Amino acid sequence: MHREISAGGVVYRVKEGRTEIQLIQDRFGRMTLAKGKMEPGETIEQTALREIDEETGIAGRIVVPLQQISYVYEHKELGPVRKEVHYYLVEAEAGPLKAQIEEIAGVEWYEPSEAWQLQRDSGYDNNDEVVRLAFEKLGLDFE
Repeated sequence: MHREISAGGVVYRVKEGRTEIQLIQDRFGRMTLAKGKMEPGETIEQTALREIDEETGIAGRIVVPLQQISYVYEHKELGPVRKEVHYYLVEAEAGPLKAQIEEIAGVEWYEPSEAWQLQRDSGYDNNDEVVRLAFEKLGLDFE
């Protein structure tokens, strides 16, 4: 079975003493986290930071690993592919928030309670635990 590795993260910033969480809206209209495929010669951490920067315009630093999720999907040419996605908690350091329109529909900063609600209402189920872990690490309420 073909194997594919991706990486990304839950990106946050502290603005005027308040934590904000970044979510992207993908091309299917779902709320999700910035992530993408590993390129030859990259570490998983480098992949996460590059993909966040490419998709959202934000340069960041990894604070802590959050979770690795795996699933199998059907590829047109390759057949079943085992996908492994590594997620990190990433603190935004620089850059203007700007969606990579070739890949995603939009990107925004949200108050934690709104980010959690958007994830629960229109996010992917397999990201619930990733976002929950990020909130825990940040000491944020999420229910």
